[in-house]
Amino acid sequence: MHLFLETDRLILRRFTESDADHLFHLHNDPEVMRYLNGGKPTPREVIVGETLPRFIASGFFAAVGKAGGKAGGEPSGTFLGWFHLRAPEGRPEDEPELGYRLHKAAWNKGYATEGTRALIDKAFGELGARRVFAQTMAVNRGSRRVMEKAGLRFVRTFFMDWPDLIEGSDQGEVEYELLRSDWAATRPR
Repeated sequence: MHLFLETDRLILRRFTESDADHLFHLHNDPEVMRYLNGGKPTPREVIVGETLPRFIASGFFAAVGKAGGKAGGEPSGTFLGWFHLRAPEGRPEDEPELGYRLHKAAWNKGYATEGTRALIDKAFGELGARRVFAQTMAVNRGSRRVMEKAGLRFVRTFFMDWPDLIEGSDQGEVEYELLRSDWAATRPR
């Protein structure tokens, strides 16, 4: 296992070929995918032939429950979902984007906030980031709450052309960010 990051209750590790079933189940839950593709199913061929190879090759990390984690944690080794920390194509490397997608069973337990905070600390403390940002649909209140709890601040609302309309897309997308200087100001001295 190639460990990327460990928190109190999570291990973030590199994806492997053996994660195909995990991704297939996660990306085929209509509630999980509601704000991403309107809840449409993703064929297994797409997961195996496109999604998983992209996840293995770039900054995506499988989130699994950690043995001996704090109370309320999932059983050790349980696949909870994924996180990413990577600069979008064509954007500066010192401005990585955060992302996450978790199974419903892991919602409202603080995992998204815990993983996001750890990735923010890694981005600024080890990877030399100048800015970390995240985006979601304006109507995705759960994801926005995670961003706010992790210390990111609202920057803007913007609109994109999507090939398929998703309920709530008429309200646009939102972007949140945290700058290195703001992160440093919150660190213990």
